[in-house]
Amino acid sequence: MENNQRHALITGATSGIGYELAKLFAKDKYNLVIVARDSSALERTASELRSEGIQVHTIAKDLFLKESAREIYDEVKSLRIHIDILVNDAGQGYYGKFEDTDLEKEIDIIQLNVISCITLTKLFLKDMLLMNDGRILNVGSIAGEAPGPYQSVYHGTKAFVNSWTAAIRNELKDTNITVTALLPGATDTDFFNKADMLDSKILDSKLSNPEDVAKDGYDALMSGDDKIVSGMKNKVQVAMANVLPDSVASETMGKQQEPKDKS
Repeated sequence: MENNQRHALITGATSGIGYELAKLFAKDKYNLVIVARDSSALERTASELRSEGIQVHTIAKDLFLKESAREIYDEVKSLRIHIDILVNDAGQGYYGKFEDTDLEKEIDIIQLNVISCITLTKLFLKDMLLMNDGRILNVGSIAGEAPGPYQSVYHGTKAFVNSWTAAIRNELKDTNITVTALLPGATDTDFFNKADMLDSKILDSKLSNPEDVAKDGYDALMSGDDKIVSGMKNKVQVAMANVLPDSVASETMGKQQEPKDKS
């Protein structure tokens, strides 16, 4: 099937890595369904993407809410669109020591990063299986490869995404459906602002370019790869985390993420 007859659905598509992925799909003439919370940002993004000569449908939903993932699926079905490629990009962090952070916000992070991702994948995967064709890109993180003091819940959610993605890929190995994990490191997006971590030492390090991260993920997805760690520095960090004891990896990550004014 020609790309201009195929549809990709991207969550978190109005900023950061999701936005850069949307541009890559549009350039390759995939019709798009883009999802985000801000309807005005969605319309601006859709207008830009349509300049590539593709169809763009917008769905304004808040994936912090339990019902939103199913509502997205139902809306897509009402449009009589088959999703050939699903990109689960939407995600958020929350900064601070676990003893001090707000429980409800952490439950929201788990809902967004884990539950909504599972729900969308389950629903659209069943449709892909009927066609025995499809691709899924889950945006995990190198944060999922090591414990993360000051972002303990976020790191835990990304550990889940990384592991779960590998598991369902194996389950689908005898089908024509591929599942790819994209593992970025610290990237120059609005993530740190939304996570309330602008005073973290990690912002003193060189941040990855979201365009480069998106290109790595897009190429890996289209090649059917199982996983891509974006950036050489991040590849080294993941390799080290895989051989170090958790206590050492935690200490190292804690030093990177602690507040700048920590005495």
